[in-house]
Amino acid sequence: MPLWTLHGNGRTVAPAAIVKPEERLAWPVTIGIGAQHVIAMFGATFLVPLLTGFPPSTTLLFSGIGTLLFLLITRNRVPSYLGSSFAFIAPIVASTEADSMGAALGGVMVTGILLALLGLLVARIGTAWIGVLMPPVVMGSIVALIGFNLAPTAYDNFKQSAVTATITLFAVVLCTAVFKGLLGRISVLVGVLVGYLVAVLRGEVDFTPVAEAPWIGLPQFHHPEFNLALLPMFLPVILVLLAENVGHVTSVGLMTGRNLDHMVGRTLFADGAATALSAGFGGSPTTTYGENIGVMSATRVYSTAAYWVAGIVAILLSLSPKVGAAIFTIPPGVLGGVTFVLYGLIGIIGVRMWVDGKVDFSKSKNQFTAGVALVVGIANVTWEIEGIQLTGIALGTVAALLVYHLMAGIGRATGTDTEPGGPMQVDDPVQGEGPVQVDDPVQVDDPVQGEDPHRS
Repeated sequence: MPLWTLHGNGRTVAPAAIVKPEERLAWPVTIGIGAQHVIAMFGATFLVPLLTGFPPSTTLLFSGIGTLLFLLITRNRVPSYLGSSFAFIAPIVASTEADSMGAALGGVMVTGILLALLGLLVARIGTAWIGVLMPPVVMGSIVALIGFNLAPTAYDNFKQSAVTATITLFAVVLCTAVFKGLLGRISVLVGVLVGYLVAVLRGEVDFTPVAEAPWIGLPQFHHPEFNLALLPMFLPVILVLLAENVGHVTSVGLMTGRNLDHMVGRTLFADGAATALSAGFGGSPTTTYGENIGVMSATRVYSTAAYWVAGIVAILLSLSPKVGAAIFTIPPGVLGGVTFVLYGLIGIIGVRMWVDGKVDFSKSKNQFTAGVALVVGIANVTWEIEGIQLTGIALGTVAALLVYHLMAGIGRATGTDTEPGGPMQVDDPVQGEGPVQVDDPVQVDDPVQGEDPHRS
């Protein structure tokens, strides 16, 4: 792994210049930029363990370790931070309620292993097949139903303290609207801080666990258990992680002016390995973070040295049980207000995929694909077949794939799928090996923030 070379004088960057992944600024400046990455990831990363019941300190630890592992596997060529994945929230919550935290960790671990294996496959055969399997109408439907399926969970927290939740919600909205730059990008964290202050004033916060927790100590570790009946709930998440990971690599490649398509297999493998490792000790699943890509876009500093700093800082923070205890004091009202925004954004990003992919909803196959999948997901249709439970997200994903490909296949066979705007020739954005035949080229957005192309 090459050492970083100093960019210019190490303290300034010309207006039209960028700091490349293999470069770095002076270490004090690099540490400052790394701290920005910690702030950018922190808001979303700690919310996932709060919503799922996983230990936040353990999540922070393996978020940092996962980031360093990612940098090693990608040989310092792809600047990215691995934070907690929102795509897993619904299956984790359902698995915990149906069985235990250990069973949920088992589902996360299996998903991570499968994603890592998929990364090895992609490294060999490329990604042209992704756009064929999941055109925008299918991927948009899957992402949207994941967000909307979580709506009841958000409302359960919201109604426990409607006043605090409402103030938190509007704090996030106003911060996003008023501030630009870094403050605008960490609006979720700012909203949580405002809501938390309101909750303290309303007597909704108990600081006893914080006072009792030591300053230094190891996080809580939990180990996975395996319940085959719960695994189908996790499988649809692989499709979302696949699409967002490919999108993030493409985005970073465009910003740095280089082709990183050959790294997609490595990034998928690294993401899956980090998720499986985290689940082995009780941490949340990981994914590449659009929030940190936004920080790079704003600073034009793509140095992987800053991500090594961010990973190390996350690990150090995780070694203070007091930090974890403080995070867990955030009351349900604050979580309710924040998740109204976040879960709604997940759903709307699915809609954006339809818009960006120019999905033609005058076509019956697109109408039925989106309509059936969304209703199944929002209603949380649940089937149990020989002890295996399929919930709304799994069934909605299966419905989107089956309805689209069944109707498209019949249309091709009978000649009825001949409306204007049908199949078009597009260049494969990952392999660049020439045109491939797909319906509506895939474009994936960040299902959490929705601020950059491609990322749940």
